[in-house]
Amino acid sequence: MIRKLVLALTLMTVPLSVQAVEPNEVLRDPGLEMRAREVGKELRCVVCQNQSIDDSNSELAGDMRVLVRERITAGDSNQQVIDYMVDRYGDYVLLDPPFKAQTLVLWGGPGVIAAFGLLWVVMLFRRRTKADGTQEVVSGAKVDPLSDKERRRLNKLLKEDNA
Repeated sequence: MIRKLVLALTLMTVPLSVQAVEPNEVLRDPGLEMRAREVGKELRCVVCQNQSIDDSNSELAGDMRVLVRERITAGDSNQQVIDYMVDRYGDYVLLDPPFKAQTLVLWGGPGVIAAFGLLWVVMLFRRRTKADGTQEVVSGAKVDPLSDKERRRLNKLLKEDNA
């Protein structure tokens, strides 16, 4: 009993290579099926976004796999199939989109977002202490620094509290 439990837990932690290609989608000709798999690994599932159509279980990915196999069976080359899918879905369907004006957002978007985030953090910390010695808290209210008398009283209260 314990062995079965250990085996089950071990199998659950081992990543398995999952192919979402359904048995009814597989072509009878192994050469054509291999080409279909090569093309499928280059195409992105537009629903799942970070999976190829061969790895995705979505219904749309299944439709895209069938379409790829139909085009290959009709005699299209791998590049013709990819070009057809790009014409139909746009450059976004490629897992490795080309660098051009239309895909600039795909390539530069994450960097721009990171730059704005860094700028926001820098501005947040620069707002906290102003040149005149006052500090601005996040709410926007300005707080004057403590006077010597206030500082002595605060230290006295802290010492009493620690005692």
